[in-house]
Amino acid sequence: MSDSQFSQDTDDDDFGGYVKIDRYNQERVDSLKDNYHNVLTQIGEDASREGLLKTPERVAKAMLYLTHGYELNAEEILNSAKFKEDYSQMVVVKDIEVYSMCEHHMLPFFGKAHVAYIPNGHVVGLSKIPRVVDVFARRLQVQERLTNEIRDCIQQTLNPIGVGVVIECRHLCMSMRGVQKQNSVTTTSAFTGEFLKEKTRTEFLNLISSKLS
Repeated sequence: MSDSQFSQDTDDDDFGGYVKIDRYNQERVDSLKDNYHNVLTQIGEDASREGLLKTPERVAKAMLYLTHGYELNAEEILNSAKFKEDYSQMVVVKDIEVYSMCEHHMLPFFGKAHVAYIPNGHVVGLSKIPRVVDVFARRLQVQERLTNEIRDCIQQTLNPIGVGVVIECRHLCMSMRGVQKQNSVTTTSAFTGEFLKEKTRTEFLNLISSKLS
C-alpha cells in the first residue's frame, strides 16, 4: 500500500507530554468503523451516546493493529539479520511475550513463548526471534497452529540442526465464557531435528524452566 493510503492518528489520551502517532489505511478504518457501529446497535447499545461516539473508530484501529501480522513477512525478518557463524550449540530465547486472538471467538489469549534452535552455519540476530513470534501471533490464531508456524519458519529460513518451540497461554475464551475456568493454562510444543531426541529436548525444557541467578 502507498503512503497516500495511510493517515496519521494522534492518540487522544494524555501520556504526560508523549504523543503517540500511528499510521492507518483510512479506507480500511472507515469500512471497519461502519461494521462496529452496526455491532453496537445490534447488541442493544446507543451508538450515538457520548461514551460510544468514537468507539467504532477506536475498535477499528485496534483491530488493524492486533492483526497487523498479516502485513509482515517472517522469513524476510529472519533473513535481514542472518549471519554466518561457527556456532553449533543451542540458542534459547525464552519468556517472549505472546498476545494473540483466538479465531473461534476473537477473544485474546496471552502468555509466553520459548524458542530454541541449534545453528548449522548461520545464526540470526536475537531480536528477530521475538519478532517472528509476533508476526504469527498478530493474526487470528489457534495456539497449536501458532506453535507450528514459528517452528516451521525458523527451520525453513535458517536450516538449523533443530528447532524447539514451547508456548504457554491463558485463553479468555475459556475464562470469560464457556467452561469459565479462570486459572487454566494451555501448553503446546513443536520440534524438529535434534529436538526430537529426548536428551536435547530435556536440555531445552530444563533451560526454559530455570531462573537466572
